[in-house]
Amino acid sequence: MADPTSTKERTNVSQTPLLDSIREPKDLRPLHPDQLRAVCDELRQDLIATVAESGGHFGSTLGVIELTVAAHYVFDTPNDKLVWDVGHQAYGHKILTGRRDRMRTIRQDGGLSGFLKRNESAYDAFGAGHAGTSISAALGMREAFFHRKEAHKVVAVIGDASVVTGMAFEALNHSGSLPRNLVVILNDNQMSIAPAVGAFKAFLRRRLTGQLYNALKRDVKAVLSMLPGGDKAIAVASRIDERVKAMITPGVLFEGLGFDYLGPIDGHDVDKVVEALTLARSVADKPVLIHAYTTKGKGYAPAEIHVESMHGVTPFDPATGKAKSPGAKPGAAPSYTQVYGETMIHLAEKDPRVVAITAGMPSGTGLTKFGERFPDRFYDVGIAEQHAVTFAAGLACEGMRPVVAIYSTFLQRAFDQIVHDIAIQNLPVTFCLDRGGLAGADGATHHGWGDYSWMRSIPNLTVMAPKDENEMRRMIVTSLELPGPGSIRYPRGEGEGVRIDDVIEPLPVGRGEIVFGDPSTAQVGIAAIGVTVGAALTAAAALAADGIDVCVVNARFVKPLDEELLSRLAHCPRGLITVEENVLQGGFGSAVLEMLQTRGVWPAQMTRLGMPDEFIHHGNPAKLRAECGIDAAAIASAARRMTAVQPMRRVTAEKPLAKKA
Repeated sequence: MADPTSTKERTNVSQTPLLDSIREPKDLRPLHPDQLRAVCDELRQDLIATVAESGGHFGSTLGVIELTVAAHYVFDTPNDKLVWDVGHQAYGHKILTGRRDRMRTIRQDGGLSGFLKRNESAYDAFGAGHAGTSISAALGMREAFFHRKEAHKVVAVIGDASVVTGMAFEALNHSGSLPRNLVVILNDNQMSIAPAVGAFKAFLRRRLTGQLYNALKRDVKAVLSMLPGGDKAIAVASRIDERVKAMITPGVLFEGLGFDYLGPIDGHDVDKVVEALTLARSVADKPVLIHAYTTKGKGYAPAEIHVESMHGVTPFDPATGKAKSPGAKPGAAPSYTQVYGETMIHLAEKDPRVVAITAGMPSGTGLTKFGERFPDRFYDVGIAEQHAVTFAAGLACEGMRPVVAIYSTFLQRAFDQIVHDIAIQNLPVTFCLDRGGLAGADGATHHGWGDYSWMRSIPNLTVMAPKDENEMRRMIVTSLELPGPGSIRYPRGEGEGVRIDDVIEPLPVGRGEIVFGDPSTAQVGIAAIGVTVGAALTAAAALAADGIDVCVVNARFVKPLDEELLSRLAHCPRGLITVEENVLQGGFGSAVLEMLQTRGVWPAQMTRLGMPDEFIHHGNPAKLRAECGIDAAAIASAARRMTAVQPMRRVTAEKPLAKKA
């Protein structure tokens, strides 16, 4: 296909003439309604060509093309606000709102975000990367317009997998109590990343159809026609027909919450979507919910067939849907996620108490095969992190050993449940935090930036991070043997390629290990945790080549710390460096500094390396680590600075450890 950003090619052979004329939504609105189907076809065609080159979120955007075009056609965006839940389905929205010429930079260094960002476009009314936020945010905007006496409209688009989140239901409940016009589009495609789960998905698809309903209508009409005034009775019955159907369809729930309910409608019939949105816009004093059935991946056969794998894609051949690169290189190490899933199967085979829980991410957390092998011990609770945690608490209360696998960025949403329902009761629940640290192309909303800090602040919770995939396995076993809760965080992507032990041995709790050098002879001590251990070892080798003797400790535990080993490391005459892929505030380095202060140990110098006090943009993880100053070069540079200056006089009056009760 010709590059849609090339003026010459557009003039000569453009396959998207209508889309070429649209630089922003105001260019869309003068079109005749009959032209909107062609706009949708061209937008879908352009999106396929673009994402085939750049990669990115794919199937979800294809499924909302008609909803996107209709919303910008009917509403006066950006004065009217269009709020997308999550935002990964908004690539078509980006194309229509002036960013078409930059779409091939999406999720790349310096390029467009894969989600919505308020500072990227005035049309991005709300930036989010987590589900369930749109209705709350939209209602807040609608109330702001009310207080400012402005007549702008607000539309929230939310999927059937997101609308079941507790926050979304709270927002629906609040919205229905206010006499304001808020439009909610329920995009019902029976999918999250994986197929939607739970009873609500069946409820949303419940409706009177088929022979039974049609036969009932015929019988009622026949009876009424035989009565005096039957024609009038039939007319009344016809008017209430839709109300009767609403009583047996999802409309009964939403109307009970105070909404006008429109639907269900075919979300790929742009004429019907425009008609429904126009009607919803005219309602003055109450919220309206439009229930639209859609198909994820609509209009591109490979995406409709391989729905889950084409949710997010690498560059692919648009003719076949096959990835241009074969994926993992031959001989590449398995990912941490893959090793986690295999380990869980191994442990569940040996211990019938082991159960696995995830929140709408069975493939993302590596549990698909576990679910196939142990269907009765696998629970995908949907996008419901808070429920997942307290559900695990209930299982633990009755002797099970639940393992909760949730991305670090999503487990933040269940902080209160970890504290209140798990830690206070000291229940033996294991948390496996996938995507800990820098998550790459997904950016600020998905980086696991601070779990060391907030997890270590919780009493009774043991906090671990492995240097490699084999150590991760040992940490899972260690956590399963704890009397209380434990957490293990690990990164996205390939492991280190180390040998996997046949027998998984637990680790001694609160004990680190020396992986390079000797603290009694080293000039500089380096205490690293998690994936930064590998960078520290690379730095140590470079420093040794320059004649600088260092000792590297793999801390393993953020809580409890190996106080004896780290105190020995702090006595290195030139100083101590801590390294972590976590924000510095309250993280591993802070924990070490607090411990040393409590023990009266004062290093000659101390440098804490970690992520800065800012949200990190999307990009290549290696480049992001360099920018954050936590790669091997940054560690070596910090050590060289320490050895280049005269060390301060160290005063040490080490206090004995208090005896534990």
